Amino acid sequence: MTAYRSILLTILGLAALPLVAPALVGAGIFAGANTLYNLMVFVLIIALAAQGWNLAGGYGGQFSFGHAAFFGTGAYAQAILQTRYGVNAWAALVAAVAFGAAIGVVIGFLAFRARLRGSYFALVTLAFAEVFRILANAAPITGGAAGTLVKLDVGWTNLQFASREAFYYLALAFVALVLLLNRLIERSRFGTYLVAVRENEDAARALGVDTLKVKLRAITLSAAITALAGALYTQKFLYVDANIAYGAWISVEALLAPIVGGIATVFGPLVGALTLIGLGEAAKVAIHALLGSNVPGVDLVVYGVLLILIIAFAPRGVIGLLDRRAR
Repeated sequence: MTAYRSILLTILGLAALPLVAPALVGAGIFAGANTLYNLMVFVLIIALAAQGWNLAGGYGGQFSFGHAAFFGTGAYAQAILQTRYGVNAWAALVAAVAFGAAIGVVIGFLAFRARLRGSYFALVTLAFAEVFRILANAAPITGGAAGTLVKLDVGWTNLQFASREAFYYLALAFVALVLLLNRLIERSRFGTYLVAVRENEDAARALGVDTLKVKLRAITLSAAITALAGALYTQKFLYVDANIAYGAWISVEALLAPIVGGIATVFGPLVGALTLIGLGEAAKVAIHALLGSNVPGVDLVVYGVLLILIIAFAPRGVIGLLDRRAR
């Protein structure tokens, strides 16, 4: 029960953001409430994608360098179904998750049937993401290089809200659901099988575990969650193109957040996303205050330095560091 209480307290703490937003804006930390909400929604979207990666990569040991393939599928499905086929935004969201899961099944089946693992599996996922990016950049249905713009039509049924707080709470609700899902998986027989496959796949197979089925289930759930993040991104910013949807940036973010926060932990992806994006934005503000201008790429420098420090001094991530200090 302690774990579920921790999830509840975390979500309640994040839900209280509107109460402290005026103080943060008044202190000059953020230029305005809209800036704060945009940043936090982006953090939650990255946390969702990272939670998807953590399920297959953290618990299952199937490291992927190409989760952009799932994120982009969800993002484009959300946009194309609305703009070209007139599908309701909520129905498009469900379909986007299903399309992402289907791509996960295809990639997983092809890779796992070929017994690819480790760096080979990682490179295959990277290759799929790049192929999808090239196809999306040229295909007429995606809008080609111009991308796809979703019409602004504020309304609950269109998943567009007049207040930025509403979309923040929607994203937070999805993060809470995935946190609960990951906790349930962690405590389930399926979660035990995942860990067994991660630690020694051959030994798990010898003990009667259907490793192909376990890995396929993991990559399917992982892809579905990451596709949900992509669909929310489209619905939030109402625009998507090939470099956004299938760009390497989202694969990197989804990979780094669990590593920094704590791989194979329930809260690791969320903590990692908050840490990475929070410190990146803080560095931008600090440099702007010192130099009077922005320095492009400073957030990437922060990511690199933070990753080096985590690997050197906290290999189990921020969660592991906090646990060690608590003990």
